[in-house]
Amino acid sequence: MTTGTLKKKPARTTDVPDPEFAGRLTRKIIRPTAVELVTDEIRQMILSGRISPGSVLRQEVLAEELGVSRVPVREAITRLHSEGLLNVVPHKGAYVQELSVDEVRETFDIRLRLEPWVFSEAIPLITDAEINRAERIVKDMDKATGGEWGSLNWKLHETLYRPARCEITLQMLRVLHDRCDRYFRFQVVKVPIREQSHTEHMHIIDACRNRDVKLGIKRLETHLKIASQQIVGIVEGVMAKAENIR
Repeated sequence: MTTGTLKKKPARTTDVPDPEFAGRLTRKIIRPTAVELVTDEIRQMILSGRISPGSVLRQEVLAEELGVSRVPVREAITRLHSEGLLNVVPHKGAYVQELSVDEVRETFDIRLRLEPWVFSEAIPLITDAEINRAERIVKDMDKATGGEWGSLNWKLHETLYRPARCEITLQMLRVLHDRCDRYFRFQVVKVPIREQSHTEHMHIIDACRNRDVKLGIKRLETHLKIASQQIVGIVEGVMAKAENIR
């Protein structure tokens, strides 16, 4: 039995696409899934007031209106529940969360009393690495969806406050931020407000970098007051639209 070297057949260049080119093509043809499209559409119905706070969502009605099966509608409801826009009651169904201007105002009033103080404790202790991390979070927020923005916002504030080592206060603030989370979706869907929030956050970080406690407190207080006014105005608008639609 004789052995020999097997000759490799030449590659058929017409059958093997360039990997980089193929990768580019793959990225270009990505399309939103039915679940993503349905989720976006129902979210917009809620934010616009077309589906009013307290209303029950009927899967079969939404499926028929949107021209899809009940499967993507069911998944969209699960996603919107995780975002805080819906309240799902077992054996009863999904309801649009009630909105409360008083809740927004009270939450921000408490934040205005706690956050400037803990921030004043943190600024002298914060490191350059923590400041750089805060800047990266702000950049991530620019690309975030409405569902992601709220959690990143807390991550940013936590990064700026944690150097103060006030764990009880941080726990209290986390509860307040979580309570505000669903309202952030009404705020960040508007591009000008996103851009303004980015600018305010970067100004706060600049005060940290300069270790300017007085300026940092002033900029944070201004930021919180503006956010409160914006959210109250938007929520009042949504509630008014919902009332007119009824």
